[in-house]
Amino acid sequence: MLRVDIHTHFAPPEAIAGARSGSGIDGLRMETADGQEWMVHRQGFRWPLDRAFFDLEARLAAMDARDCDLAVVSIAPPFFMYWADDVSATVDFCRMANDALAAFARDSGGRISAVATLPMRDPAAAVAELRRAVTELGLRGAEIGPRVEDLQLDDPSLRPVLATATELGVPLILHPYNVGVRPGLEPFYLSNLVGNPLESTVGAAHLIFGGVLDELPGLVPILMHGGGYLPYQIGRLDHGHRVRSEAKGCRQNPSDYLRRFFYDTLTHAPGPLGFLVGQVGAERVMYGTDFPFDMGGGPVAEQLAGVDLEEAERIAIAGGNAVALFGLKT
Repeated sequence: MLRVDIHTHFAPPEAIAGARSGSGIDGLRMETADGQEWMVHRQGFRWPLDRAFFDLEARLAAMDARDCDLAVVSIAPPFFMYWADDVSATVDFCRMANDALAAFARDSGGRISAVATLPMRDPAAAVAELRRAVTELGLRGAEIGPRVEDLQLDDPSLRPVLATATELGVPLILHPYNVGVRPGLEPFYLSNLVGNPLESTVGAAHLIFGGVLDELPGLVPILMHGGGYLPYQIGRLDHGHRVRSEAKGCRQNPSDYLRRFFYDTLTHAPGPLGFLVGQVGAERVMYGTDFPFDMGGGPVAEQLAGVDLEEAERIAIAGGNAVALFGLKT
């Protein structure tokens, strides 16, 4: 059974070097505590930098240890830099990061593929970079946030980016991000535990209610962390669509769009994962771990344990769906 992890992250070596030297983009810097390096943002967010984020040998060894055959790598979301004051600098940063992602994949002996990061604050530049990443660098799509700071994904200014992904026939991974303060979610790491799945849900709802999925029937969005809360509260969205005039922007019931998304397996428990598969079908779910972040999940056998699946469904979720969606060579 082929195992393909579609939710793994990368840190560009150039960005790490800048942080270590004190010249990181947007004030990004490195701190060391008890032998562990931490990336620290000027807004206060900090995260541990595992070597597997940037060291290919460490990454391949970790894949072997986790019984993972292939991986789709995307930039670590704290590097999206949508919040940076200098938008032109983020355009250059994305070009550098995508070149690094392409090199990481190229040198992996075929085990790693990558998707691009885009300067979403400059939609025209994002369109150009998506085209370059796919047609020149061979990247398999892109990873973007489920929002771009105060802009939601149904904002007309972002439509050219989504339309270009549709035209190119490549998927868009929607991954939540946060480097600042989320009111009410400051303690207990709730900014991640609750905030990340909430942000994915809001982003997906804007694609549905904002009519984006109607306008772009070929758009292929992928939701991380089991789709946030979307599959589990879809009945509430359907009810709102029936009774509220504000929720009439989509042509069909919101639940009819559940299968327009793909989802990863990262729910951290068999019950929610089994429910997700029951809602959207095994053909819409793919193995994902969020590696190497500490909120990541385990090997595919561990994640699928306790989930009632046919063998063909296990094979599809473990790797078959990802091979087809990303056009991977096996």
